[in-house]
Amino acid sequence: MVTLENKVALVTGATSGIGKATALALGAAGAKVVFSGRRDQEGEATAALIRDAGAECLFVRSDVSREDDVKALMQKTIETYGRLDCAFNNAGIESSPNPLHKQSIEDFDELMAINVRGLFLCMKYELEQMLSQGSGVIINNSSIGGLIGFPGVSPYIASKHAVMGLTRSTALDYAKQGIRINAINPGLIATEMMERFVDGTDSTADSFASIVPMGRMGQAEEIAQAVVFLCSDAASYMTGQPLVINGGFTAS
Repeated sequence: MVTLENKVALVTGATSGIGKATALALGAAGAKVVFSGRRDQEGEATAALIRDAGAECLFVRSDVSREDDVKALMQKTIETYGRLDCAFNNAGIESSPNPLHKQSIEDFDELMAINVRGLFLCMKYELEQMLSQGSGVIINNSSIGGLIGFPGVSPYIASKHAVMGLTRSTALDYAKQGIRINAINPGLIATEMMERFVDGTDSTADSFASIVPMGRMGQAEEIAQAVVFLCSDAASYMTGQPLVINGGFTAS
């Protein structure tokens, strides 16, 4: 059984979906969990679930696109637990389903501020702490859209390709310094984000599921278990890699 006993784990964007499921899974694996998000009520509800399951946690309201918020999140983590062993950079938003010429500049800027600048800021301050310790693990949430293209969501796809570029390059920068950096690349997962996307199209959740070889969407808990694996010593020789979890969508 994978264990993260006595480890300190950080999860961004953890008030719903994959982030919430991962915060719970990390706690179940024995980690002390610090998690962030922009919604106080949902954050406190997630904290209650983690504590009810017997794990220790701390919720910090944070917007990853703001440097001061990210610095404060890291400072609170270290003040509370003294170290950071693993971080799951999950915070992200989707783009509207439109061809590029119908995408607004404002929406593009917001998406890049969270999905790319936010990731850069989180990694910057996580890495500073991990370098001081001489060890650490970072997992970035990309997407199968970080590896292939999809019509109608080009800004989102561009942001997730950027996640992969940051993951691969920084993994090479820190491979000899005790820090592993990988990405997960989920396919179609049943989350609030997917529900919002489906609402903006002529498709239904069932029609999306029908294009997956396994015949269903994935569950957030299935992605969470992959993050727990990447955080653990079971993945000790893995860095700079995408871990694709998509029900066979990209198998052909």
